[in-house]
Amino acid sequence: MSDDTQMPGGDSADGHGAPHRRSVLKLGGATLLAGGVAATTAAVARPAATPAQASAGPADAVLTADTTVPPDLQSLVPIPSQRIPNAVAKLDSIIKDIMARTGVPGLAAAVVHDGKLLYAKGFGVRDVNAKARVNASTVFHLASVSKPLSSTVVAGVVGKKVIKWTDPIVAHLPSFALADPYVTEHVTYADLFSHTSGLPDHAGDLLEDLGYDQAYILNRLRQEPLGPFRAQYEYTNFGLTAAAEAAAAAAGQSWAGLADQVLFGPASMPSSSFRNSDFLQHTNRAAMHVKVGKKWVQKYTRDADPEAPAGGATSNVLDLANWLMVQLSDGSFKGRPVIDTDALEATQLPHARSGLPSSTAARSGFYGLGLNVGPDYAGRVHFSHSGGFDQGAATVINLLPSENLGIVVLTNGMPLGIPESVVASFYDYVEAGSKVNDWLGLYGPVFEAMLVNHSELADKKPPKNPVPAQPDSYYTGSYANDYYGSIQIVAKGGSLHLLIGPGPDDYPLTHWSDNVFSFFPTGENALGITAATFNPASGGAQASSVTLEYYNANQLGTFKRL
Repeated sequence: MSDDTQMPGGDSADGHGAPHRRSVLKLGGATLLAGGVAATTAAVARPAATPAQASAGPADAVLTADTTVPPDLQSLVPIPSQRIPNAVAKLDSIIKDIMARTGVPGLAAAVVHDGKLLYAKGFGVRDVNAKARVNASTVFHLASVSKPLSSTVVAGVVGKKVIKWTDPIVAHLPSFALADPYVTEHVTYADLFSHTSGLPDHAGDLLEDLGYDQAYILNRLRQEPLGPFRAQYEYTNFGLTAAAEAAAAAAGQSWAGLADQVLFGPASMPSSSFRNSDFLQHTNRAAMHVKVGKKWVQKYTRDADPEAPAGGATSNVLDLANWLMVQLSDGSFKGRPVIDTDALEATQLPHARSGLPSSTAARSGFYGLGLNVGPDYAGRVHFSHSGGFDQGAATVINLLPSENLGIVVLTNGMPLGIPESVVASFYDYVEAGSKVNDWLGLYGPVFEAMLVNHSELADKKPPKNPVPAQPDSYYTGSYANDYYGSIQIVAKGGSLHLLIGPGPDDYPLTHWSDNVFSFFPTGENALGITAATFNPASGGAQASSVTLEYYNANQLGTFKRL
């Protein structure tokens, strides 16, 4: 689940459509959008502090405006000088409490302020099977925290005048196409980095789950039905990936090589990469974990190279602390220019409304270029993103530019609101001076709702008196569509099997009733049981087609018999 979470939500399904990986839920007046293969958390809206919480304690300095901060970044009510060090001092206890309540195997966090690293620590273990400890140098999967890194890299290319954010990407990636020729010709880097191209939510993700490579997936985006161009926000990993690859092509580099040259080298981020092979070279790397019942287990690995710009980066909190400093220093690192200020600032401005407010007292969510942008309860603007792989990673970055403050939290457990809760609790102490909410208690149920399976067969028992199936020969054979390619239905071991994807993946089919069979897909977006429905031919001795519910998002999951 490479996510954009302004706040996580449940899935939805339409008829035989596959469950969609994002919907909108409201929490504490904030609108959050869950991002399927995962996950980014926009600035969390918190209730206003009580007078007792807001009052200056003995450690609070006299409140005066900081004249070194531009007027548009100054807060109406400045944060007392001791609030930030006090909040940092609370981080150990915040983290230990949340880890104890969730059991998440490992976590690392870092905080930067005024160009300095204030905090960098690791907690727990890298792998429950090995017990090696996490430290500040441990490398994690970033999932969708890759996106703001990628927008920083592209800003570097924009700053060098190689491209403009408003350039159509086909000028540099001529093979790219979408369903509408006009959109193909006009869709820009900014459109794709702000998720306003018209591509549907998480377009292409199920192709990646099946093992298709980047070239195949980007080619198939042209078959996705488009929504209104530049009129609505729909989170798409592979739309952003296409724009990043176009920028790399314009610069005459591979994407991973471009990131090394433009950002990771100049910002002193030696443990960061967009190559899975580099991640595997680190001995100090975090394995992925899922929660099964009350136990965390290590079951999966993830090679996210096909969507590398959107979800394939790996890094540690020390490197990411340096990147936070670049974000907070107008593109500079330790006084040296790294990214052009104007090109970087464009990423930090709202380009799309990502969520409507839940009430008249709430605020809309906004998305910049690869980055959530939005106000908190005190009117202070945050830049943020979450990332999540349902198979075992959850991450958050959050910046408060008015205070030149940033925090990153990385975990090696599936998305359950853990890093989001750490970050929200930290900002409670920064802005209110004390704990405001039990954030884990609020975030946890919302993230759990994302894991609900909305298949037509979910939570149902097979019928006691099912309509008998046809003979195996009625179903077996080769089927295909232009999006997923060919599949086979074969009889072996006393049952029917679905063979799908380049591997192929082999899914046993269990008869449900009549021409409906059940199966259990695997992969980052899989949530459990789903249906395969064979459609009869008029008077024919064999089924004419089969509709696979899980793969039928956007009505692309019907396969005709060859």
